[in-house]
Amino acid sequence: MTAATETSLDTNITAPLGALAGHRPDAPTWFTSALQREPNRGVHIVHGAPIETLTWGDIGKPGLLLLHGKMAHADWWSFIAPFFADHYRVVALSWSGMGRSGWRDAYSIELMTEEIDAVARANGLFEGSAPPVLVGHSFGAFAGLHYAAERGTALGGLVTLDLPLLSREQRHAQAARRTDDLLAPPRANRIYATLPDALARFRFAPPQRCDNLFIADFVARLSLKRVACEANGEGEGEPGWTWRFDPKIWHGLRPGNRMHGLAQAKCPLAVMWGACSELVNPDVVKQVATLVPSGTPFIEIPAARHHVMVDEPMALVAALRALLSTWPLVRVTTD
Repeated sequence: MTAATETSLDTNITAPLGALAGHRPDAPTWFTSALQREPNRGVHIVHGAPIETLTWGDIGKPGLLLLHGKMAHADWWSFIAPFFADHYRVVALSWSGMGRSGWRDAYSIELMTEEIDAVARANGLFEGSAPPVLVGHSFGAFAGLHYAAERGTALGGLVTLDLPLLSREQRHAQAARRTDDLLAPPRANRIYATLPDALARFRFAPPQRCDNLFIADFVARLSLKRVACEANGEGEGEPGWTWRFDPKIWHGLRPGNRMHGLAQAKCPLAVMWGACSELVNPDVVKQVATLVPSGTPFIEIPAARHHVMVDEPMALVAALRALLSTWPLVRVTTD
């Protein structure tokens, strides 16, 4: 590998959209066609905060609720959901503090659980011919697990997508970092003078290269909002661009006990992950297998990294379609 190639790879990881200078990359037909099937966009108030919702398909069909990950938003699913809209009532939400949803004074996994329930009920997911299924990516899977442990008897199942689990040592190190974070006030989101400047700062967490820049560009644009800049602290200057997420959302937010959630889920589980994920390795998969019932589907998405819907969207669609056509066969019963 040459030095120039190494630099190119590093740039793709640290600033995947930087070289585009604000221009939209070409996108394949499947992607543009999916986006043409636009969702109905709505808002539902949950404990005082407006929660952004995107819906496809008709009420009365089996419900499918899509939960995005950390610092993301509902539109991370808007090129995936249309492939299910003919047979499902599909809903994607933006967690409070993310996307176009409202901000709160404080956030908790319990409030995220309430957002799941309220959005699902308000959008008819419990009125279908079968109990609804949740699909949660990354941090969204943590909230889905909490819901499954508390209210899972009302669900058809939960699909966890690249759910990261940590070793005991990693959990202790993470707890120490969070303690430090609590002592420091959250920093305000940076304001960029132009949209190209802001897009050039977009990157994935954890950092990874991106081959589908048309998807990265799409989700990045919808991660930003226009705001007024302050001119030297005196009044309003020229408008700029900043991220939609609330910078204080992780200040005190705890995802709960992930292992407990897996073991205590009151609905069928299915486990999906990216074969090249930075967060789910073979040891994590083995650990999950010890916590879930025998017969739980385990599905690896080849070539995908952590952001499976970005890396291998069509493989994810095919895997979910196949899974949902045959699963869950039985419902989990609890005492």
